[in-house]
Amino acid sequence: MVLDGEVSVPHFQWDERSGRKRALGFRYRDVVDYLRNSGIDFRDRVFDLVACPDLSLDSDMDLRSYQVEALESWFSNRRGVLVLPTGSGKTFIGLKAIERLNTSSFIVVPTLDLVDQWISKADKFNVEVGEFTGRKKDLCPITVSTYDSAYNSAGRLGNRFKFVVFDEVHHLPSEGYQHIAEFFASPYRLGLTATYEREDGRHEKLTELLGGKSYEIETDELAGDYLSKYSIERIKVDLTPEEKDRYEENVEVFRDYLKKTNIRMRGASDFKKVVMRSGNDPEAWKAVRSRNKARKIAYNSSSKLDELSNLLGRHKDDRVIVFTRYNELVYRISKRFLLPAITHKTNKSERKEILNRFRDGEYSGLVSSQVLDEGLDVPDANIGIILSGTGSSREYLQRLGRILRPSGKKARLYEIVSSGTGELRTSSRRRSSVN
Repeated sequence: MVLDGEVSVPHFQWDERSGRKRALGFRYRDVVDYLRNSGIDFRDRVFDLVACPDLSLDSDMDLRSYQVEALESWFSNRRGVLVLPTGSGKTFIGLKAIERLNTSSFIVVPTLDLVDQWISKADKFNVEVGEFTGRKKDLCPITVSTYDSAYNSAGRLGNRFKFVVFDEVHHLPSEGYQHIAEFFASPYRLGLTATYEREDGRHEKLTELLGGKSYEIETDELAGDYLSKYSIERIKVDLTPEEKDRYEENVEVFRDYLKKTNIRMRGASDFKKVVMRSGNDPEAWKAVRSRNKARKIAYNSSSKLDELSNLLGRHKDDRVIVFTRYNELVYRISKRFLLPAITHKTNKSERKEILNRFRDGEYSGLVSSQVLDEGLDVPDANIGIILSGTGSSREYLQRLGRILRPSGKKARLYEIVSSGTGELRTSSRRRSSVN
């Protein structure tokens, strides 16, 4: 937005390049409100909207009671973030918002798989839905894009749509992606996520960019009526003597470095200090490498596979997803237990075939690394087994959400962790989100 003359308006700053005062696109609504409330005459030439004939959007979507509450909460200001568990139908709330606004809408998602899912579900409107990605550059009254493509073109897309939806909105506050929201002038803004908070604290930016949190409902409030009832069990296993020796040996190298440098490990920021030093300090590099080796030993303990065997035998009549952090362990599990594997190396057609066979019951289980945590429409399962993962509560909630579809069976999530290792702290940190 550009301002001529000497009028003083909030959010505008002098721009040397243009010789005018300018404001970022996301300030559009606040600026217009200020001008109107102040009785200042102005011409609004911000938007060059995508050709948008009278859409008359209508669908047969009926929302559940909590979805209606979420939507009405958002409509009170037409800005904000809705926080609902994985599997609770956030996409349908977004589509219903588009239907009610009946205006040009731009949807931003993290993966191409989610692009395809949104386009498929938007077919309910009986209008052409555009795709703005590395595959296509078609702009329609309703257009779906990835964060990467939206970021690369935010400067020229920012005045083309009145409504912008950010799915998996926890991605938005990153230093790069936040510019999408800043450059878009869209007065109507909706964020959707299962996990609002970020470990780096940057979720606080969402208040400025989108209006903050306008509705939140937790998993336990939906379990039983709309999502499966569930239980969580942590199973501790011991490292083998040989694994324990190697674990302690590597941990000691890391501890010795901390003592030598007087670095106290009170959080992720302290570990980052060691990582930064490793670029020019051989001892720091050795310490980081030893710590990573120790974690991998704990996460990939052979005792975990023995316990996994017991659980798979106990749940042979259930639908099981096994989650791990490392691809190496995915392939070991796949080979030993004859479970189909999905990693980032699995091509799209093979992944689709595996998920379809899982959906049809031909496969009763599958094993995956972090690729199933977000962005894929995973068929119903009722047993989840976590063999390893990060301390991220987001990752944990997304994995829990994979087994909470309303299938009728009680869901159960198992965590298998190595006793006497740092994995216990990692497990406690990620579980704090639901405990």
